[in-house]
Amino acid sequence: MIDIHDMTFSYGDSLALKQVNLHETEPIIMGLWGRNGAGKTTLMKLLSGQENPNGGQIRVNGISPYNNNNTMKEVTYIQENHPFSELWNVNDALRFGSYFSANWDQALADELVSLFELPRKKKIKHFSKGMQTMISIVIGLASKSPITIMDEPTNGLDAHMRKLFYDVLLDTYEEQPRLIILSSHHIDEIEPLCEMIAIVDNQTITRYEETESFKMQGIILNGPKNAIDELTTGSTILEERKLGNQVHVMLDVPYNEDWIARAKLAKVNIEKAPLQDYLVNITSKKEPVKK
Repeated sequence: MIDIHDMTFSYGDSLALKQVNLHETEPIIMGLWGRNGAGKTTLMKLLSGQENPNGGQIRVNGISPYNNNNTMKEVTYIQENHPFSELWNVNDALRFGSYFSANWDQALADELVSLFELPRKKKIKHFSKGMQTMISIVIGLASKSPITIMDEPTNGLDAHMRKLFYDVLLDTYEEQPRLIILSSHHIDEIEPLCEMIAIVDNQTITRYEETESFKMQGIILNGPKNAIDELTTGSTILEERKLGNQVHVMLDVPYNEDWIARAKLAKVNIEKAPLQDYLVNITSKKEPVKK
């Protein structure tokens, strides 16, 4: 489905992506995570054919997406703050969405408009941020493109609407499996949906692994300094805070029975590091400390 090999892209003299490699052949839900400026948006534009790489290769279902009419049949890219004409209402947006989606499902679009309680004749420019996100979701899911890319898909949604989105996303995915890429700064929002997560850092993809693997990585230890120092010898410390004789550290190690037993023996508190905090630390510009 996606095959990227040593891809590089620059905006003029400014390097945006370098030596990007990503290979996925299965219809899955993939998370795309990275800090601001890491290159996520550029990568999504390249996948959707909006930009042309300067070097390397990118193939989407076997085709080079840039300047290729067939890309519209293969890829739907729903941007954050997706551009809608100031003249459009919901019906206009759905009509234009159908023009650019070979697999458009009008029945699903109508169902989602009703589910999200979107006023069909109201101008989208007068919608709240959450309502604008909802109409973008409708177009993204109703397109039923083999590759569907959604940037910050829960932006502006309250807890109830986020749950609705998750439910309909999984329902449509189970009905028609396809490659769905969800880009978000908040990995905890999308992690329950994703089978794989790609980490974009320093203008490249540094890791592409199963979500469960990421979820088990990273531990937090709290305890007396001498006990923490002894316990962390030889480990990579991602984060460290001191308060008197008490020390809080995050280690880049798996949360498993071995570490639980070691912490108990040392009389040190141990817990699983939150996934978001772990990812922030492994992509920090501050070098980890090797004890």
